[in-house]
Amino acid sequence: MAGFLAVALGAFAAHALRARLAPDMLMVFETGARYQMYHAFALLAAAWGWSRWRTRAFCAAGLLFGLGILLFSGSLYLLATTGMRTFGMITPLGGAAFLGGWLCLIGGALRART
Repeated sequence: MAGFLAVALGAFAAHALRARLAPDMLMVFETGARYQMYHAFALLAAAWGWSRWRTRAFCAAGLLFGLGILLFSGSLYLLATTGMRTFGMITPLGGAAFLGGWLCLIGGALRART
């Protein structure tokens, strides 16, 4: 679902928002879609790891990636479409969730190796 929405929102930005948003805000929106797509693949990796090893690390990675998409990409979508800079204060929280997700995914993979 996250990948589908990333493609749909990216297409929406390219076609419907290009004439409505300033170029810098269009880039902000596209950054949100790009990071959402990256982390859609990361969600698949976490789901695969969890289905194979059933460890909390993979479950935590999936939850953190989902939270990161919501906070990071969501705040960028809102910032770009509303112009309200306060949404930009949420973005680093999403980035921290992404980083935590990657650490959990790496930790789960390293533990599964042994």
